[in-house]
Amino acid sequence: MALAIAERWFETRAVGDGVTLIWEPHVDPLIRCNIWHVRGRERDLIIDSGLGMASLRDAARRLFERPLAAFATHSHYDHVGGLHEFDHRIAHPLEAEALADPSGFASLRGDALDDTLVASIRAAGYAVPDSLIDALPHDGYDVDAYRVRPAPATRLVEEGDIVEVGSRRFEVLHLPGHSPGSIGLWEKENGVLFSGDAVYDGPLLDGLAGSDIPAYIKSMERLLDLPVTVVHAGHEASFGRETLRKLARDYIDARR
Repeated sequence: MALAIAERWFETRAVGDGVTLIWEPHVDPLIRCNIWHVRGRERDLIIDSGLGMASLRDAARRLFERPLAAFATHSHYDHVGGLHEFDHRIAHPLEAEALADPSGFASLRGDALDDTLVASIRAAGYAVPDSLIDALPHDGYDVDAYRVRPAPATRLVEEGDIVEVGSRRFEVLHLPGHSPGSIGLWEKENGVLFSGDAVYDGPLLDGLAGSDIPAYIKSMERLLDLPVTVVHAGHEASFGRETLRKLARDYIDARR
């Protein structure tokens, strides 16, 4: 199927409290990552970076006018494709090898997925189309040549470490299950959680390489009592505490 050329590859929307959502509208929801820009007093933070099919830095140049650190919630390709564009890259040690030498699955074609993986994704409730994009970022783009570029972490963080952007202070939460080194950012003062793929308002995937269901259950038990005001997740729309508690409880009940 011939794909049209996108007028623009990224869309942005301010969601309040100095936070802007950036996303790739021509990417299938299965791998359409939420990219979060957080404005600080002295420098800014970008949380995850999308597929890397087009330059995130160029597209969001007006947002990225100040010193910027990039935080990778985990190393799956839909979250780290653009990470190489940033000089300061923050990740968990258990994801560091995959960032420095991306050798896992990365494709824009659903029909390239392993049959077992497709079955697992469909069982979770997702459609898996043959093409995971419905347009190209520019003329001549080669879908089959898509690769994730190496982006070694420049700072490794673990549970309890602090990521500061001047006026805002985030605590790193290690939330394994979806991947071994999945991490989130918790701003206790405002009740804001950036959760990556540890939790989002949709079917959670725990059948991927590196997934760990017992670890996921423990992460969900932890999130049950977190006094959040809002969760900005790796996929789907943001949500509040009651939805977080329901998502966590439903997962625990289904997997125990």
